[in-house]
Amino acid sequence: MIKRFLPDIYKESIFTINYKKLKKMGIKCLLYDLDNTISPAKEEIFYEETKELFDKLKKDFKIILFSNNFPSRVSKFGNYYDVDIACISLKPFKYKYRYILKKYNLKKEEVASIGDQLLTDIQGGNKMGITTILVNPISKIDERETFLNRQIEKKIFNIFEQKNYLIKGRYYD
Repeated sequence: MIKRFLPDIYKESIFTINYKKLKKMGIKCLLYDLDNTISPAKEEIFYEETKELFDKLKKDFKIILFSNNFPSRVSKFGNYYDVDIACISLKPFKYKYRYILKKYNLKKEEVASIGDQLLTDIQGGNKMGITTILVNPISKIDERETFLNRQIEKKIFNIFEQKNYLIKGRYYD
C-alpha cells in the first residue's frame, strides 16, 4: 500500500532530470506540477532558466502544466512559458489524467508526471500507471491546503527510509 506513493524517479529539481533517458523510454509528454515545482506556491515568479528548459524540451516533448490550482493562476504561467495547461486537476484522482491522454492521443507509457508532492503528484501518476518523478519543493511555503499533506508526507518518508525504498536527498533515476 505504501508503494503507491513511491516515485519511479527522484531528483533534486526539474533541472537535474535526465530528459534524454525519458525520451529513450518513449516518454512524449511531461506533466509538470506548478506550485513548488515550477514556482513557489502563492507567488508569481517566472524563471528565465525554466523558460529556456521548456523551450529546449518542446522539441522532444509535449509540456503541460498540470495543476490542482485555478485557471487564473495557472494560465499566467502557461502563457509565459508558452505551454499547455490543465487546471483544477484534482490530483490524485484519475479524471484529468484520462482527459489528457484522450485529448493528446497519448498512451500511459508515453507520459511522465513531475511534482513535489507524494500524495498528489506521485500517487496520482502511480494510480494511472504513468512514470512518476519526484522533485524537492522549491520553497518551504505552501498553500494552506498542502499543510496537512506535508505532515502525512513526513510519515511516508520515514517509512520509505526504514524500508530503504527512498531516502531524502539520495536521488535516483
